[in-house]
Amino acid sequence: MNAPAPVSPGSPADTLRSALAGLLDGLPPRQAAQAVERLIATYRGATPTAAPILRDRADVAAYAAYRMPATFEAVRSALTAFADAVPGWTPGDHLDIGGGTGAAVWAASATWDGKRPVTVLDWAEPALALGRELAAAHPALADTRWQRSRIGTALTLEPADLVTVSYVLNELTDADRAALVDAAAGAARAVVIVEPGTPDGYARVIEARDRLIRAGFRVAAPCPHSAACPIVPGTDWCHFSARVSRSSLHRQVKGGSLAYEDEKFSYVAATRLPVSPAPARVVRKPQIRKGQVLLDLCETDPALRRTTVTKRHGDLYRAARDTDWGDAWPPPADDGGRQEVPFGSVGHRPGPSSGASTA
Repeated sequence: MNAPAPVSPGSPADTLRSALAGLLDGLPPRQAAQAVERLIATYRGATPTAAPILRDRADVAAYAAYRMPATFEAVRSALTAFADAVPGWTPGDHLDIGGGTGAAVWAASATWDGKRPVTVLDWAEPALALGRELAAAHPALADTRWQRSRIGTALTLEPADLVTVSYVLNELTDADRAALVDAAAGAARAVVIVEPGTPDGYARVIEARDRLIRAGFRVAAPCPHSAACPIVPGTDWCHFSARVSRSSLHRQVKGGSLAYEDEKFSYVAATRLPVSPAPARVVRKPQIRKGQVLLDLCETDPALRRTTVTKRHGDLYRAARDTDWGDAWPPPADDGGRQEVPFGSVGHRPGPSSGASTA
């Protein structure tokens, strides 16, 4: 397989797509699909692994082509929500823990312009090697440090403005997960953790959220507060969705003909910086009906509630029709503030127990 050739500067998303396009050159399609199927089964297993899951270049190339676009879009969504809550702040440096081929550092580059010192830690050398090759296609990431490191109780970290941990906690034991989150909290000004949008992934995110709050962090997103999550444990889970273009490898492994799929993810973004979280967050897909939009919201109280916005609310109704799952509510006004929700004119009722988990 050939290393990806540098491409002309463009958006990080376009540059990554171009770099991944030639990644499987020389690898038979069926072999790539078999590698992905095996790796998916391993990642979905309930037992933490005792060795790197990505064993060689063929594994890494196949899985990067299959999973990097989805990881990139999920992390970019989380980082965008975080950036909205800390307007005007840009990380001076970025540490990605368990970053593999570096999807999260591409996502950070898509969120904040400019070049900054970036370090990726992972214990799979083939993943780091391929990540380095891919990053050569993007000038802002060309000098990224790719460092082999065991992610566990012995982990020590240098100070960093931003620490990301994406799709890693599920690979670790309870003790290693706690050690990783504590190490991140001790090193970072901001920590963003992303996990699969499953009940188990959400549980790991909530565990990490609690540890970060105890360490003195404030939640920036998705929650509009740093109080306890209003979801009763075991009854529901909070997750969001990011749209991902499907490659030919996606279609070969999963079947079907759609040009896209939706990546479901759970996340928490927390910081020691001054923070302005959203007044409320849309926690399920909005229901658009004739003349009205139903929004299930996590609110500052903290509580889950359903809000009904109707045509008589004018601009607010039009904004509600354009509002998506995971967005802040109400949306910013044209002057940079928040649109005012008329008191008593938008219906509320307690959100359903499944309000945060509709796929």
